[in-house]
Amino acid sequence: MAKNDLPAGETRRRVESARRKTTPWIERYARFGYVAYGLVYALVGFFAVQAAFSGGGKTTGQEGALQSILSAPLGRVLLVLIAVGLLGYAAWRLLQGIMDPDDDGSDAKGIVKRLDHGLNGLFHGALALTAGRLALGLGGGGGGGSPDGWTARLLAQPFGRWLAVIAGVIIVGVGLYQFYKAYKASFRDELKLHEMSLREKIWATRSGRLGYAARGVVFGVIGVFIIQAAVQTDPQKARGLGGALQTLARQPFGPYLLGAVALGLVSYGVFMLVMARYRRIQTP
Repeated sequence: MAKNDLPAGETRRRVESARRKTTPWIERYARFGYVAYGLVYALVGFFAVQAAFSGGGKTTGQEGALQSILSAPLGRVLLVLIAVGLLGYAAWRLLQGIMDPDDDGSDAKGIVKRLDHGLNGLFHGALALTAGRLALGLGGGGGGGSPDGWTARLLAQPFGRWLAVIAGVIIVGVGLYQFYKAYKASFRDELKLHEMSLREKIWATRSGRLGYAARGVVFGVIGVFIIQAAVQTDPQKARGLGGALQTLARQPFGPYLLGAVALGLVSYGVFMLVMARYRRIQTP
C-alpha cells in the first residue's frame, strides 16, 4: 500500500492524534493571552483610580498603560511578554470568530458574536504590535489605529458620515450588551464552575459583574463621541478608552464617577485572570 493511500479510518485516527497533540498548546497560549489582556486592563484601571482618589495621576488608555511598563524594572522584558500574550489573545479571538469552537452557530446571533470575536482579535493584534514596537524602542503604533485616526478614514469614504454614525451606534450597542452581561452574569457560562470553590464562584461573579458594567459605561461614552465626530465631521472629537475616562472625570461628581468606573476596570482585569484559569476553552 502506498504511503498516501491509507484507509479512511487510519487517516482520521492520525488527524485526531495530531489534533490532541496541538490542542494543549493552543489552550495554554490562549490562557496566557487572557493573563496579558487582564494585566493591561488592570493597569488602565489602576492609573484611573490614582487620578480619581489621589489627584496625582492621570487617566490613560491601553497604549499609555503599555508605555508605563517600560519604566518598571525589567520593563522591556515584561513588555515583550505582554506583547506575546496579547498576540495569543488576539489569535484565540480570531480562532473563535473563524472556526467557531464555542458553537456560536451561523444564525444572526451567532454571526454577531463571531464578528465581535474577530474584530476583538484584530484590535488586540494591533495592540500586541504596539507593545512590540514599544519594547523594541520603535515608538507606539502611530495615529492610524487611534479612534480619531480610523474615524477620519471612515469619514473620507463615500457615505463616510453615515458609516461613522453606524460605527458609533454599534459601539453604544456593545456597551449596552456589557450591561446585559453584568446583569445576567452570563459570563459564568464560560467558566468551569465545577472546578471552583463557593468563595471563588462568588468573587468571580462579583468581579465579572463590576467589570462588565464599567466596560458598559466606557463603551457608551466612546460610541457617543464617535457619533458626535460623525455629525460634526470632525474626527478629532472621537475618543478612545483614555479619552472616555477623562470625560468622566470632568462630569459633576467626576472623581466619584471615575473612581467607580476605574475600580470596575481593575475588577475586569482581575476577572480576566479568573478566565485565564477557569475558562472553558474548546479548540477545533
